[in-house]
Amino acid sequence: MTKILVIDDDSAIQLLLKRTLATQGYSVVLASDGEKGLKLAFELHPAMVICDWVMPGMSGIDVCRKIKATPELATTFFILLTSLGSVSDRVKGLDAGADDFLCKPIDMYELKARVRAGLRLHQLNHDLKLQKQLLESELAEAAEYVNSILPEPALEPPIAIDLHFLPSRQLGGDGFDYYWLDREHLVIYLLDVSGHGLRAALPSLSVINLLRSRSLTKVNYYKPSEVLQRLNESFQMTARNDKYFTIWYGVYNSRSRELIYASAGHPPAILFSEGDRRQKRLKTSGFPVGMFLDAEYADACCQIDSGASLYIFSDGIYEIDRGNGNIWSLDEFISLLEDYQKGSDRSVKNLVERIKIHNNNYNLEDDLSVIQITFY
Repeated sequence: MTKILVIDDDSAIQLLLKRTLATQGYSVVLASDGEKGLKLAFELHPAMVICDWVMPGMSGIDVCRKIKATPELATTFFILLTSLGSVSDRVKGLDAGADDFLCKPIDMYELKARVRAGLRLHQLNHDLKLQKQLLESELAEAAEYVNSILPEPALEPPIAIDLHFLPSRQLGGDGFDYYWLDREHLVIYLLDVSGHGLRAALPSLSVINLLRSRSLTKVNYYKPSEVLQRLNESFQMTARNDKYFTIWYGVYNSRSRELIYASAGHPPAILFSEGDRRQKRLKTSGFPVGMFLDAEYADACCQIDSGASLYIFSDGIYEIDRGNGNIWSLDEFISLLEDYQKGSDRSVKNLVERIKIHNNNYNLEDDLSVIQITFY
């Protein structure tokens, strides 16, 4: 039975409302002041509250504010009883969270109509809340699946790989992976799908599964430019699919210590050599995957010294709004990396904590992903 809480210091009004509403099939609970009414509201979670505006102690406006500030009572429909008829008074009530008004003396036909209309809105809001909770639960399950697909850190020599993924929403468009093609060749890549949420996460998962299973045909997985070329052919934008992605893809030969890499519109990977604090930016030309069918990609290579560190990341790690209209830049992030390299605690978790200092509200506008590879 639908519960309606009536809060009024006038016992005659209480009795009138209870009798009228009870005949309509509602369960009516009475309170004679704001404090008692609030206590009952928190206990019973009524579908509707009908509350007098002017009462000794806590006023109806104060009761309304407290109820509307309580998440569990957010969908409760609140009607203020008032003899105050000015526009400014009604504006004050609406600003406090009131959903409707009833003017004294109360017309019973109007009361019944406003109660029916209010309860319809309450039911709609309640249903929306349940659907939102269901959707959030399903998205949380999807986020768990995404995290289960991403690889775990590998912190033991000869190559230590630490990584971190922090989506701007429950689901993000960043993805990364590493795996051995054979006993000597290690694949490492990171991609960033345009947009956020489920529509960005699905293409990211598709790429990860496609590369991990080596399902791309007629491609040399040891040659990064060929991999990007085939991905570009397979993930072209269409009228129904507006998603593209950037990617950095590298193959490391542990015997020759040579790293071959290619990128498609992605930020450069940053390489630090042992004993040399200067960084080297590893990037090749190429449009993001999916933009142009005839896009071309090129390979580049470099030698990796023992003790070197390589950082691969998405642009969400440095495109941070600092709150004053200024965006943190790639050069500023690299300066932070240079300082980070000098420290003794070089864990990705520590790096991310340093980055958060530059993000004043800690609400990410974009997904944040980073891979740190240490070569021994």
